[in-house]
Amino acid sequence: MPKWESVEGNLATPLGFRAAAVAAGIKKMRDALDLALIFSEAPATTAAGVFTTNRVAAAPVLVSRQNLVESRGCCRAIVVNSGNANACTGREGLHTAQETARVAAELLEIEPAQVLVASTGVIGVRLPGDLILKQLPKLKSLLTRENADLAARAILTTDTVPKSCVVRSEVKGKSVHIAGIAKGAGMIQPRLATMLSFLTTDAVVGPRMLQSLLGAAVEDSFNRITVDGDTSTNDTVVALASGRAAIPVIPGNSSRAWFLEGITLVSQTLARMIARDGEGATRLVTVEVRGARTPLDADRVARAIANSPLVKTALAGADPNWGRIICAAGYSGASFDPNKVDILVNDLCLCRKGVDAGFDEAAAHQEFDRKELTLRVDLHAGSASARVWTCDFTQDYITINASYRT
Repeated sequence: MPKWESVEGNLATPLGFRAAAVAAGIKKMRDALDLALIFSEAPATTAAGVFTTNRVAAAPVLVSRQNLVESRGCCRAIVVNSGNANACTGREGLHTAQETARVAAELLEIEPAQVLVASTGVIGVRLPGDLILKQLPKLKSLLTRENADLAARAILTTDTVPKSCVVRSEVKGKSVHIAGIAKGAGMIQPRLATMLSFLTTDAVVGPRMLQSLLGAAVEDSFNRITVDGDTSTNDTVVALASGRAAIPVIPGNSSRAWFLEGITLVSQTLARMIARDGEGATRLVTVEVRGARTPLDADRVARAIANSPLVKTALAGADPNWGRIICAAGYSGASFDPNKVDILVNDLCLCRKGVDAGFDEAAAHQEFDRKELTLRVDLHAGSASARVWTCDFTQDYITINASYRT
């Protein structure tokens, strides 16, 4: 099968999709985009979703999970708001999410179960549903391919930049696209999803196949990032497939691996954007662990290092304090011999066989001072490996989160 390449575009670059966004007044900032509608014109559109594993799940997560089941994976629309999570809002919050789906479905002339809803923002504050319902007719009237650019902005909260990615592949003379947008900067350590991400494709993919491929892509992308070790109440990743390119993804042949490569490429690109845009972050950091006894051990060590406040603050100061790295590995729960551990930043060795490697401090500081860097840890305990993307902790992270609600 052919390769995928990055191209310019938006969420409506895949055939059959339209989107729009408006300022509904949910956010405190006047005229800030905070409500978006994503719609597929194709009646046979299939859908898949992966949601937060947090026991405290927001109302839109509960409704979208149910609608995916009721529609048997044939959803055509997503309504998403930012500025309010509609989480921990009781029966009223659930009613707001359900009414949003019902009214949107009526306007779009589809079934309520074919509408998914998503929210992001402050937890525990009533979401004024009237603001959303009042804007749905306008959103429908604004649905175009061009307005899909605005959707990537409307879902942002503390993000500093919109996050989007589009890839293209040529099959039998036909173009196939996969596009995606995402938001996330804080409360990021997904377990089966990210803060919010929406993917579209014009390939023909059945609901079960799309669910399987989305789950695999998420595991190797959004589940590989952490900003602060927190898993949100609202984590949602949804994929819609319009089928308009007329190129099928068939179980058991090369088309499955081809499509998985594309959807993983989009997901990993968006995941890295989230880690890079972590609240207050100045560096994108890749943590690579190899030589672990088991994949679980590799994952434990990578996440312990990536989530360590001491490691992350050292990264903020470009301080080659490798002791914090080996310390995090040690409390991760993984089994290894500390006297065999090697630690490198990029290609510079800091620790060899568990002790200082005699590195040049100035050179190490220079390596840590890059906007993108890689921490490599070799446990010499086996053949398993793992990778996690993270960022540094700066004073700005505290400033942003100390006043997030007020």
